[in-house]
Amino acid sequence: QEEFMQALYSALDKAKLASLKGKSLSLICGALSWLTDYEERKRQEAAALLQEGEEALSTNAAQSSAVSSSAELDWITDFVQKKAERDLVSKLKEEELKRKKREERLEMIRNNVQLKYAVKRKSYEEDEAFKLLQLSKEEQVEATGDQEDEELIIAEYESDDESKIKSRFFGAEKDEDDELVEEHVTKIYYCSRTHSQLAQFVHEVQKSPFSKDISVVTLGSRQNLCINEEVRQLGSIQRINDRCMEMQKNKHEKHHHEEGVKRKRGPAKSVCPYYKASALQQMRDVVLGAVHDIEQLLKLGRETHSCPYYSTRLAIPPAQLVVLPYQMVLHEATRRAAGVQLKGQVLIIDEAHNLSDTLSCIHSAELSGAQLCCAHSQLSQYADRYKSRLKAKNLMYIKQILFVIEGLVRVLGGKVGQSPQSQTTQPGTEMLTINNFLFKAQIDNINLFKVLQRYFEKSMISRKLGGFVEKYAGSGVTLHTHCNNKENRRTEGLNRYLQTLQTDQQESVETEKVLSASPMMQVEGFFMALTNSNTDGRVVVHKQGASSVKFLLLNPAVHFAQVLEECRAVIIAGGTMQPVSDFKQELLFSAGVGEERITEFSCGHVIPPENILPLVLCSGPSGQELEFTFQNRDTPRMMDETGRILSNICNVVPGGVVCFFPSYDYSKRIISHWEASGTLTRLANKKKIFQEPKKANQVEQVLNEFSRCIQRCSADCSGLTGALLFSVVGGKMSEGINFSDDLGRCVVMVGMPYPNIKSPELQEKMSYLDKHLPHSQGRSPGQALIENICMKAVNQSIGRAIRHRGDYSSVVLCDRRYSRPATLSKLPTWIKDRTTTHTTFGPAFAHADFFLYHCLKKVSSRNWQ
Repeated sequence: QEEFMQALYSALDKAKLASLKGKSLSLICGALSWLTDYEERKRQEAAALLQEGEEALSTNAAQSSAVSSSAELDWITDFVQKKAERDLVSKLKEEELKRKKREERLEMIRNNVQLKYAVKRKSYEEDEAFKLLQLSKEEQVEATGDQEDEELIIAEYESDDESKIKSRFFGAEKDEDDELVEEHVTKIYYCSRTHSQLAQFVHEVQKSPFSKDISVVTLGSRQNLCINEEVRQLGSIQRINDRCMEMQKNKHEKHHHEEGVKRKRGPAKSVCPYYKASALQQMRDVVLGAVHDIEQLLKLGRETHSCPYYSTRLAIPPAQLVVLPYQMVLHEATRRAAGVQLKGQVLIIDEAHNLSDTLSCIHSAELSGAQLCCAHSQLSQYADRYKSRLKAKNLMYIKQILFVIEGLVRVLGGKVGQSPQSQTTQPGTEMLTINNFLFKAQIDNINLFKVLQRYFEKSMISRKLGGFVEKYAGSGVTLHTHCNNKENRRTEGLNRYLQTLQTDQQESVETEKVLSASPMMQVEGFFMALTNSNTDGRVVVHKQGASSVKFLLLNPAVHFAQVLEECRAVIIAGGTMQPVSDFKQELLFSAGVGEERITEFSCGHVIPPENILPLVLCSGPSGQELEFTFQNRDTPRMMDETGRILSNICNVVPGGVVCFFPSYDYSKRIISHWEASGTLTRLANKKKIFQEPKKANQVEQVLNEFSRCIQRCSADCSGLTGALLFSVVGGKMSEGINFSDDLGRCVVMVGMPYPNIKSPELQEKMSYLDKHLPHSQGRSPGQALIENICMKAVNQSIGRAIRHRGDYSSVVLCDRRYSRPATLSKLPTWIKDRTTTHTTFGPAFAHADFFLYHCLKKVSSRNWQ
C-alpha cells in the first residue's frame, strides 16, 4: 500500500492517467497528501512571483527617474511592460487575499464551537413561521378558472438572438443565489457506483489523519437529500425534481412580487421553506467545517431548516474533496447542472472495473410503447387545453414533438389513420443505425438539436407537462374521442393504436409505475441520445411482447474523452481491475490518450500464501467432466455431479460456504432438481441453506440470518457445521458484500458466467469492436469482450472472501475451461499465482487439511493467549 500511495502521488504530480489497484484508505492518504503539498507549492510560487513583481516595479521606477528627459525612450514598450507587471502583481495580491479570507473563514468555522448552537437557535426561531406556513396552506381554498393554471403555461419562446438583445439593453437579471457562488479551488473529485460505497469512503476519510484539515462535501440526488416531506412523499425521482424546480420558480416569482410587480389573482403558490439564502449559507459553512455523510447531512438540514441538496452544491467551489456518484461526473448535462467543474482538477473513479459498461448505460436511453402512448396522449391534451393561451412558436414545437413521437410509433408498427386490427406487425428485433432509424421513422427532417435546446431546456416542457398530469390525473388512458376536425380524424388511427398498445401492457407492474408520472423526461433522454454520431450508437427496435425502442451506445470513449481532456489527472481505481486490456483499448486509446500519459500499478494481497486455496476442478467425484456449457449444464448427470461436489465441500469446510451460479434461471432449475433427487436434503443435514432474494430490500435480512446461523453453529456444535448460501453472479451479493472470516470459508463458482451470445445488442457491440479496435494475440476484440465480461464477473464474485490479512478461504472453480492459460491469466495475480488445476477430484479433495491446519492454528493461538 505504501508503493500504491507513491504511485498515486507520482501520477497526480505528473498529471497522468493512472490505473491503480488498492484500498480506499490508501487512495485517501495518497491523494490528500499530494493535494496538501500541491497547495503549499502553489502558495510558495505565488509568494515568490509577487516578490519578484514588486521588486521589478520598484527597479523600473528607479530607472525611470534616473533617465534624463532628453533621452529618447520607447515609451509605448515601457508603458506596456509596466502595465503587465502591475497587472500581474495586482492579480497575485488579489488571489493571495482570497486564499487568506477562505482559510480564515474555514478556520473560524472549525474552531467556532458556538456556531452549531447559533444555527440551532435560528432554526427554533423559524419553527413557528414554518408551522404557520403549513397551517395557512391547509386552509387555502382552491380557486377555479384558468388563472390557477398560469404556472402550467409555457413561457413565450425567445430565440438566442432575442435573448442577447434583451441582455444587451436591459442587463442580465441577477439572482440573490448568484452572490453565494464562489471561485473553485484545486480539488479532488471522488466518485463511486453506489451511495453505500460513497458512505464507506466518507467514513474512511473521517478516520484518516486529514479529517480535521480538509473541507469535504458529499453530493447526492434530490431523492437522497430532500428533507421536505411534502416533496419526499412523491416517491419517484422525476416527481421530486419537478416539484422542487416548481417551488424554486414560485419562490423567485414571490421575490419579484414583493419588489412591486403586480401579482395575478389566484391561490398562493407553494414555496419550499428550506430554500432560503441565509440558511443555505449557514449550512454550507457547517458542511465545510467537518466531514459529513449523507445521513449526517439530512440530520443537519432538519436541525437548521436548510436544504441539504442546495447547501452541498454551494459548498462545491471552496471544497477540497467532493464525493459524488458516477452519474454526476460522467454525464455532461448532469455535471453541468450540479455545478461540477473538472477543468484542471483531479478525478478519482473508484470501483472502476465496470466503467465502460457504466458509461454506456448512463448514455443509453429506452422508451417503451406504453411510455410513447402516455407521452402522446398527455402532450395532445395539454396542447388542446391551452391552445388559446400558448404562443404560436410554442404550439409549433409541441406539434414537432408530437410528430416525432408519431414517427416512433410508426417504427413500432403503428400507422396513422389505420386501425391496429388491420395492421400486420412482424414480431422481432431490428438493429438500425441512427440515420436509418430517423429515415424509417420519417423524422429525419426534424432538427432534434433545436427541439432539445429551445423547447426542452428553455421552455421546460417536461416539468410543465408533469405538473399538468399531476393536477389533472392524466395517465395516458383518457384520450379525446371527438373527431370533428381534420386533425383529430388524421390521428384517430394513431390514438386507437396507442390505446391498444397500452392495453396490451397494462398487466405489467413496472408499466403502471411508469405511467404514474409524465414520461416526457424519458422522451427527452431518447431525443438526446439520437443526437449522437451515427457511428457511435445503434437503435434497437423491439416489437415482441412489450414493444420498445432503445438507443445503445457502442463507443463510450466519445463521452469519456471530454472528462480526460478537462481533468489535470484521472485515477481509475478498484480492488479488482483485471482484466484491464479491453479497458485501455476501448476507453483510453479510443479517446485519444497516448501511451506515455498512462501509468499502471497492481500489487499482491496482504495475506500469506498459505491463507488461500484456489482450485480448478476439471471433473467431479464420479469422474464426470465439468464443462457447464449451455448444452451440458441442464443434463441430470451434470446437476447431480455438482450436488456431489457441494456435498463433499460441506463435509470438510467449517462455517459458511457461498456458491455462485451463472444466472437466476439456472439457480432455480438446479435447486429444483436437487429437491426432487434428495440432494438438497443431504446438503441441509450438514449446513442450513439460504438463497439470494430477488428483491433488494430482502438482502440485508438474508445476510443477517446467514451470519447468525454460522455464529450459532460454531458456538453450540449441534450437528450443523455452518450455512450454505446460493447466490448468482452479477446479482445483489456478488459485489459490495463482504463474506469475511467464517462467513466465507469457501467460495464455489459453478460454470463460467458467459453473457448471452445471441443477444442482438451484444452481437452489435462485438461487431463494432472488431471493426474499430486492433486484434490481439490472435483473438478478435469481440471474442475478448465475451471472455472479459465473464472473468470480470468471476473476479468480483470470488473477491467477496478474504477481507483482511488474518482471513483465510478456499476458492473452487468448477469448470475445466478455467484451466486454459488465457483464462487463468485474467484472474487476479494473487489468486492466479496460487491456483492449482486438478483433472480428477481425489487429489483436489486431499487439500482438505487446509481447513484442519487453520482450525488447529486458531485453537493453539487461543490457548497461547
